Amino acid sequence: MNQPHSMDHRRLTHARRHARRLVMQALYQWQLTGYHPKDILAQFKEDPEMEKADWEYFRMILLGVTEQVKAIDALVEPHLDRPMEQVDPVERAILRLSAYELQHCPEVPYKVAISEAVALAKKFGAEQGHRFINGVIDKVAAQVATR
Repeated sequence: MNQPHSMDHRRLTHARRHARRLVMQALYQWQLTGYHPKDILAQFKEDPEMEKADWEYFRMILLGVTEQVKAIDALVEPHLDRPMEQVDPVERAILRLSAYELQHCPEVPYKVAISEAVALAKKFGAEQGHRFINGVIDKVAAQVATR
């Protein structure tokens, strides 16, 4: 028998997964267009897909990444084989989203952050992009854990 708590947990997990996918898309748009994050927020708030997502989580991650992009890139870049700006834009968005989540969302287990990043890369990234994302985010997680 399902307990109400486990159902709530599943619903939250599903809503956060949708939020991460939408954040990745919003960051991709921000990287390519330079639109103000608040304009992107307004646009995504009207997206029917947002009904399935955790809006507050989406908002927190999008604004957090865009406000702290230099610090996030500084956290990720030592683990890259090229400058962040040369990373595929989809993978760059995933790296930034995941690094922010690892650093600023202690309630999210690092294994979940890594798994979600890899899942996004498998679905939206280049053919072997998920391996690249896994390797980099795993190193970022280890670095964040030692702080």
